[in-house]
Amino acid sequence: MAALPTEPGDEGYFVREVEKRDGGCLRVKQCSRGDVGCVVWDAAIVLSKYLETEQFCDPAAGINTWADKTVVELGAGTGVVGLMAATLGAHVIVTDLEDLQPLLETNIQDNAALVSSGSVKAKVLKWGEDVAEFLPPPDFLLMADCIYYEQVG
Repeated sequence: MAALPTEPGDEGYFVREVEKRDGGCLRVKQCSRGDVGCVVWDAAIVLSKYLETEQFCDPAAGINTWADKTVVELGAGTGVVGLMAATLGAHVIVTDLEDLQPLLETNIQDNAALVSSGSVKAKVLKWGEDVAEFLPPPDFLLMADCIYYEQVG
């Protein structure tokens, strides 16, 4: 699956920047080698930007759908969608397989300064296994370009 660099400064990482409407910028590390979860796919950027559109988040009108809501991102990969939701005030759990947890943790740490009223943490989730630790059900489930590996699940 993922072939993550051994050190955070390793040349195996490259960064994708996602500009936020408020002027902030998510800096999401990706891996130059590895499986599909190691890169930021365009669908994840589109969904991330959609989360901050005026229908969901318009500070001038007092609208913030994400404030204090619980969110689980399935098949998070790099975590960009969940990170965006957390910067908008949601309490997010980004989930993926065990081998992607170091990349998720790195991206959470690298973007922590942008998360003020929300929160984000990474957890392993293999589809079809017990989900008791994710109860009660979240307010929102998010996923973009989600892939299911039958041999893993």
